[in-house]
Amino acid sequence: MAAPGSDFDAVYARLKRIFEPYAPEMHVSADDEKGYSLDLAPPEERNPTTWFGGVMRWKHYVSFYLMPVYVDPGLLKNASPELRKRMQGKSCFNFTRVDEGLFAELADLTRRGYDATAGDPEWGKRQRERWDKARSNR
Repeated sequence: MAAPGSDFDAVYARLKRIFEPYAPEMHVSADDEKGYSLDLAPPEERNPTTWFGGVMRWKHYVSFYLMPVYVDPGLLKNASPELRKRMQGKSCFNFTRVDEGLFAELADLTRRGYDATAGDPEWGKRQRERWDKARSNR
């Protein structure tokens, strides 16, 4: 899976540790050798609005997904240029090696994202209700 000679195991483990403190407050929706992810809702209530984020191993990098920055791009207002260079799309950051400075920045961003979304149980409920309403109006 990982490129030969890469340190993806260390990158994956370190990025996963950023999410692990939030697991008791959320729902672990994946935890295996390929990826780890957290969801705001239990399985029976999940939809695309409830995924908080995760870490995925790919062939050429390890990705850190943080959906609160997709929902609220203002969370990235003070992101460093170095962290922004790691972005792919609106909510994904790719890494090939451990970078403690950027990982500390991601940990802070994750905390702020949690406070803005998952830290407010009613936020997730409102998002699911909006999604359900939009789907029923199709």
